[in-house]
Formats: sequence, structure tokens, C-alpha cells
Amino acid sequence: MIKFHFKFDKTKKAEKLKKKYLKLYKNYSPRSANFIIVAGGDGFMLNILKRLAKYKKPFYGINCGTFGFLMNNNVQINLEKKITKTNKVTINPLELNAITLGNKKKKLMAINEVSLFRQSRQTASLRLIVGKKIIIKKLISDGILISTPAGSTAYNLSVHGPILSLNSGKLAVTPISPFRPRRWKGKIISSLSKVTVKNLDFYKRPVAAVADNIEIRNIKFLSIKKNKKIKINLLFDTNRSLVKRIKIEQLRKNIN
Repeated sequence: MIKFHFKFDKTKKAEKLKKKYLKLYKNYSPRSANFIIVAGGDGFMLNILKRLAKYKKPFYGINCGTFGFLMNNNVQINLEKKITKTNKVTINPLELNAITLGNKKKKLMAINEVSLFRQSRQTASLRLIVGKKIIIKKLISDGILISTPAGSTAYNLSVHGPILSLNSGKLAVTPISPFRPRRWKGKIISSLSKVTVKNLDFYKRPVAAVADNIEIRNIKFLSIKKNKKIKINLLFDTNRSLVKRIKIEQLRKNIN
């Protein structure tokens, strides 16, 4: 017997789906369920993945939002039948460790990207270190973004970062509106690398870090690395393969 745990967003589409599915299926706890079904948009999916990843269950997303890159089409057919015909994609999230003003330590998980933004009218002044090597001694910009392959078609693409294949084993490091060095376009690095970013002037030029959609303000220092211990399994319909969708975005970018 297949057991589902459901999570529904508060949109009209998700609420409509909730009424239907909870009449058909029992909503088991995430611990006892075989699958976690998430109805909403990408932002809602990211929140649920972070909250429920500890249960180590496969996630199946149903798009009740706008674009739904991490989701499947909202086609209301037999859910048990649909689940058995899905393809699994396994991803490792990024782990962010930050030190803020007052030397407070903060820790977050990011599935798509970690981004640093200036908090004031002043541009950010940042030092970028990959492993033990200083890549940029002083980056004057609006910020910087470190993206996983799963997130490389999201905000990373909007700031002209590269689209990474899902199995590339890479991360994209992309500047946000760089002023100095003006022509630095970023760097593709190994996903095994540890990325360190230092705020060189945290009193005059405060910055905030955002892990997908959770913010930490007044960053002095942060490190980012892939957490190989956490494995998140996403299920996709055969016609909604995440690998194929990323390849399509790569082709679109090359054509444009």
C-alpha cells in the first residue's frame, strides 16, 4: 500500500487540489509515508524540501504556481499510477555557515542558490576565496551568487550566469552588477569546493545573505559547501525530466 504525505500551498489551485486528494487519500505523517506530495510553486517546494528532507522520503511536486521548474504538471489522474512511472533525481543542497555582526553564527541550507546583496546605498566590497585560493581580492558590486545546477536556470540565469548540467558536478559563481573588476563574468568551480566570502567593510557596506528565500543580514563572513550527507530525491514525470528541462534552457540561451 502506497502512503502519501501531502503539503498544499494556500493558492486557489492548491486548495482545489487539496479538497480532491484528501477525499481520495489519507494524509499520513511524513515519517510513515512512502512519498511526500507537494502542491504549490517552486518557492513553496523549496520551503517544504528544507523542512522535510530529514525524513529521507521522495518528493513529488504538483505545479499550482506559475513556472514550476521543480514541479510536475497538474494533471489530475490516479496518483498511485502516476508515482510508479516517475524518474528520480537526487540532489545535494548547499550548506551556508555565516558570522554576522556581534559574531553570531548562523547556518542555513540552500537548494537553488546562496546570494549576497548590499543592504544599503553603498556597493558591497567582497573577497572571494575558493578552497585556499583567493579568486577575487576585492569585488565591488551589488553582490555575488553561488548556484547549484538545479538553481542555475533561476536567479543565476537572470544575472547572466551559466546554466549547469544537472550531473556536471559544478557550481556557478556569478557577480551581481560588478563595478570592479568590471569585466569579471564569474567562474564555474567544482561542487566539492568550499567557497568563502568575506565582507571587507561590514560597517560601512553591510550585506545580507539569502539561502533560496531565507535571509540573514549584516554578514561579516560566510562559507558555502555542498552537504554530501543530505540527499534529496525529486520525482518527475517522464515528460517533465529536470535534466531535459535544463538542457532546453541551455539551448535557448545559446540561441539568444
